Amino acid sequence: MNIRKLEKQDKIPMELLLLADPSETIVEEYITRGDCFIAENEKQVVGVYVLLPTRPKTVELVNVAVAEVHQGEGVGKLLVTDAIRNAKAKGYKTIEIGTGNSSIGQLALYQKCGFRIIAIDFDFFIKHYEEEIFENGIQCRDMIRLSKDL
Repeated sequence: MNIRKLEKQDKIPMELLLLADPSETIVEEYITRGDCFIAENEKQVVGVYVLLPTRPKTVELVNVAVAEVHQGEGVGKLLVTDAIRNAKAKGYKTIEIGTGNSSIGQLALYQKCGFRIIAIDFDFFIKHYEEEIFENGIQCRDMIRLSKDL
């Protein structure tokens, strides 16, 4: 598996990005301001993440997505680990991530990778998304904010 920065001539893997964030408008907005990285397996894009600078010395991992057929194979952990490595290499001191209260698997993954819960943005997904989001039989309402010192 190879993880690399998306080049200008590469096609943006929108279908993958929309797995992690269902708003195409929001994805299009942050994809232009951040750096997009893709995981390839035999030239097939199987995962993606986006690093978005937010404050001095702070970067946010705004989207981590793995193709459904490759979920459960450790690709997500590879992506998060690569994002941490890239953030360190660029001189950031903190990496942050936000996920839904219903994203149980993602919450576990991020904590296993060293992130700690720092805040809850109550009703974030109700206020910022037109459609209701459900995962694991739970309505996604709140943004759980996590952070990791680099």
